Amino acid sequence: MKKSDFYYDLPEELIAQHPLEVRDSSRLMKIDRKTGDITHRHFNEITEYFKPGDCLILNNTRVLPCRIYGVKEETGAVVEFLLLKQISHDTWECLAGPGKKARTGARFSFGEDKLICEVIEVKDDGNRIVKFEFDGNFFALLDEVGQMPLPHYITEELQDKERYQTVYSKELGSAAAPTAGLHFTPELLEKIKDMGVNIGYVTLHVGLGTFRPVKADDIEDHKMHSEHYSMPKETAELINKTKANGGRVIAVGTTSCRTLESIATHHGEMQEIEDSTDIFIYPGYEFKCIDALITNFHLPESTLIMLVSAFLGYEETMAAYKCAVEERYRFFSFGDSMMIS
Repeated sequence: MKKSDFYYDLPEELIAQHPLEVRDSSRLMKIDRKTGDITHRHFNEITEYFKPGDCLILNNTRVLPCRIYGVKEETGAVVEFLLLKQISHDTWECLAGPGKKARTGARFSFGEDKLICEVIEVKDDGNRIVKFEFDGNFFALLDEVGQMPLPHYITEELQDKERYQTVYSKELGSAAAPTAGLHFTPELLEKIKDMGVNIGYVTLHVGLGTFRPVKADDIEDHKMHSEHYSMPKETAELINKTKANGGRVIAVGTTSCRTLESIATHHGEMQEIEDSTDIFIYPGYEFKCIDALITNFHLPESTLIMLVSAFLGYEETMAAYKCAVEERYRFFSFGDSMMIS
């Protein structure tokens, strides 16, 4: 298939620039995989589509406020750093811009000297290796001086950092939120548990590669980015038990889906494991674990809309997106949701 097969027209005003005041007040498009029927609801009504004995799998990664602005010691120039990968307790690989102001040996201060860094290497791909100086806990200081790495299509400032975190976020390490989970509230999760649906957690740290555009015309030529994940023993056992008892495995988000399908592809049954995955799911892929998917509306020609197309069907997915535009759904990270089952 061609990248252009996954293009759709999206009016700019439908790109959600901020989260709704109440998380679960977002809209929900429910799609029946067998019939293709589409129902329009609100997310707080999603429990109507769950059954006792189902299990809901959530990604409990937590987003690092990894966009920081440093002041160059010699000139006062401001340079943006985006932390990509921790190499040691005080050393990180980063993106820096403008790069010409962040050459080897340049030093920067952040948050009135709460953090100081020196560029110790410029890699061939332009990324910087920087070493930080600080007193106390690095991540606590980063939380003070850092900003959320919001996607490029969100131009409004985020007033509350926690709105780009799920209410169950726990494991620090993502460069982007698993946005399908942003709709859940603690009260909704309790309601789901009370109706006999089990909840399990996996961790997949979302990398910036999730926003990387597909450049190859033929999608099979696209090289997928790699992301770190972990499957705890209790979640693996929950999924295997659910399957054995005839229940459904409902993945919340493409990140949870990719974690489960990666393990199922390489190991069959779920098991306790920590690894990395570069699985690329597009039409023609045979799903081995999940029975339902909760997800947001994704960018045209992205690997994420390709994953949805693999699960729902290509024609059905493009028709659903056309319907979402006509019905004025809100799109992307802070937008509305769909459930496919």
